[in-house]
Amino acid sequence: MEAIWDELTGQAEAIGTVRAAAAGDGLAHSWLITGPPGSGRSTLAYAFATELLARPDDLAATTAQVAARTHPDLAVLTTEAVIIKIEDVRRLVAASQYSPAVGRYRVMIIEDADRMTERTSNVLLKALEEPPERTIWILCAPSEADLLPTIRSRVRTVRLRVPSVDDVAELISRRDGISLPEATRAAREAQAHIGMAHRLATDELARTRRRRTMELALGIRSVSGAVLGAAELLEIAGQDAKHITEERDAQEREQALRSLGVEPGGTVPPALRAQIKALEEEQKRRATRSLRDGIDRILVDLLSLYRDILLQQLGVGLEPVNLAIYGELAAAAERATPAQTLATLDAISEARTRIEGNVAPALALEAMLVTAIRREASGAR
Repeated sequence: MEAIWDELTGQAEAIGTVRAAAAGDGLAHSWLITGPPGSGRSTLAYAFATELLARPDDLAATTAQVAARTHPDLAVLTTEAVIIKIEDVRRLVAASQYSPAVGRYRVMIIEDADRMTERTSNVLLKALEEPPERTIWILCAPSEADLLPTIRSRVRTVRLRVPSVDDVAELISRRDGISLPEATRAAREAQAHIGMAHRLATDELARTRRRRTMELALGIRSVSGAVLGAAELLEIAGQDAKHITEERDAQEREQALRSLGVEPGGTVPPALRAQIKALEEEQKRRATRSLRDGIDRILVDLLSLYRDILLQQLGVGLEPVNLAIYGELAAAAERATPAQTLATLDAISEARTRIEGNVAPALALEAMLVTAIRREASGAR
């Protein structure tokens, strides 16, 4: 049973809480797992589900079924789109009324529950108010504030913390066979985001894109440079999103065709084209979300860059996130004042807010990069 918790690092308190609940100590019908991106919210949810569903004689089989999302008593709602659709929640609520088929409980998981609109949340609320006796709901969201107060009042919350860089580095090194120094650099630059640390440690293209983002931001010298830089950042984010989704899209299409009985390379019969079209539409929505997530990853990296520069300017002796470019950080600190660096940090945060509010990413990035203009002579302290 210990193996299912191996992917979680630095979360001993949260693990202890849900394991005790699965054993019958304080088991609630509805749970909310919160924590920053990369802290392991969904990982904890599925490990919790495994303990709830498993019997002593079928642990290995249950673990495999939960990992494949095929356990008959597990229902999952996850989306790569911007919002969770109300029809999907309605289907999940209907499925939650069934009795367990083989296990002690029926477990319903909603990843990214913060992507529900108020109307969709109210559909879920009715199910949380009167859940069947053997149904357990597990919601995942960055924070309690991302959900309606009425939902928050009906769940038991488990909070995950940001794991330490050392914890994440140890996990990446052990799991992915990466040397500890390389894993530590990846964990530091990912700011302890486990998924991003894995990508930086194992994907040279991801490392190249991040390095280019830093170079681009540090090289802004004019308004025209800011405009061109914004266009390049968008291109980098697009490449990143495409890299993540392209392979998955192809696999999904192949699996869908196989399940419909269409041979590889064969023509899709007219009667089945609607199903393939629905899959393609869902993949387009996912691509939109992936692009937005890619832009946000870039902005988070830039926040780390200018925070490092500000620490240099203020003489704070903390280890920078971007230790590998320490020389460039020191030079950038000399080209600006702390007030200018703070203005750029504020602009990056504002760009994140604007993009989340559906402002055109190019415009938001341009406005942000204008504050990052640093001229060699006049910008020096």
